[in-house]
Amino acid sequence: MVGAAGGGAVRDEFDVVVVGAGPAGAAAALAARQAGAEVLLLDRAEFPRDKACGDGIAAHALDVLAELGVRDAVADFAPVPALRLVAPDGGAVARALPRPAYTVPRKVFDARLVAAAVGAGVVLGRRAVRRVEVRADRVVLDGEISAGVVVGADGAGSVVRRALGQRDNPDRHLALAIRGYAPAPPGPPVQLIVTSAARWPAYAWSFPIGDGRANVGYGEVLRGAPLTRAHLLDRLVALLPGTDPAGVSGLRAHHLPLSTFRPPPGRGRVLLAGDALSLINPLTGEGIFYALRSGALAGAAVTGAPEQAARRYAAALRHRLGVHLRHSSAAAGLARYRRTVDAAVLAAGRDERVFGTVAELGLGDGRLDARTLVRIALGLSAWHRPPAQ
Repeated sequence: MVGAAGGGAVRDEFDVVVVGAGPAGAAAALAARQAGAEVLLLDRAEFPRDKACGDGIAAHALDVLAELGVRDAVADFAPVPALRLVAPDGGAVARALPRPAYTVPRKVFDARLVAAAVGAGVVLGRRAVRRVEVRADRVVLDGEISAGVVVGADGAGSVVRRALGQRDNPDRHLALAIRGYAPAPPGPPVQLIVTSAARWPAYAWSFPIGDGRANVGYGEVLRGAPLTRAHLLDRLVALLPGTDPAGVSGLRAHHLPLSTFRPPPGRGRVLLAGDALSLINPLTGEGIFYALRSGALAGAAVTGAPEQAARRYAAALRHRLGVHLRHSSAAAGLARYRRTVDAAVLAAGRDERVFGTVAELGLGDGRLDARTLVRIALGLSAWHRPPAQ
């Protein structure tokens, strides 16, 4: 638990220590270095390493990386220009994305970000942090490493989050997904999301990488009953016809802490970013943009009095993502009803601007607008309209 503690010698001292070297941690480290801090980036794994994820990189994520000076994160990967959405009732829409996306395996993407951080002067260390102790003038990790500020970017099972006394996401605010790699379907590259009438909220995806493979997966919101690997794989195959289970490699399951249940973003000298802050889009499961944006904001918040870092960070998050997070939570509440999703896909097929709003809300920092809500309401009313006499 975080709390006041006595003295004691520490071996290493840094302005900032970031726990977790995924996108949120790398972004935090890069932003803190831009602010002039001496930064230690810790991770229990050696890079490159695999990470269970849909691997989708939206254009918004690249915007954050450009601000941090990273411009080669998706180099040599082909853009994916279009998105196809299939509604629970089978209706579908396929349109060009407002800006192309990419599919980059996290084994490659994360390693590139870590390399960029090291190139910027960040110290990289391999360590599984187990204890976080706040003293009057610093934070000490495992009794050995001292920091003015600690950023917890250590994922869904965050040790730093638990040290702040914050519990994990409960069911209905936590999803479980399985991910693998399969031969890409023929035809032009398109991100495919197939929502499921059964076990809603749930969907499968297929995101082409550009090398003959696609990242494929299936996830659903937990509702109290455990889900087996066999169930997840069965649903993946059911929603992605033509997928041969024997041809899917690299299958791994992972939890998705949804942004509808977020802890406070920090306390004093200790901050949370990315999955550790439950920043997973509740509509699509997208988390890389949120990770990069929150990590960059956390890293920038280290300037000034360290004991006020959490206050500065919380204000920056509210300013940059607050309205969007309220809108995405409201949209997720509406989307609990399958018919709302059916109507949204129908409206997106009829109106390109509605499609753009839906894409921005699910992949970036977009907001609901009156036009979209009206179009969805009109679609809903069609199901309840009495038949003509």
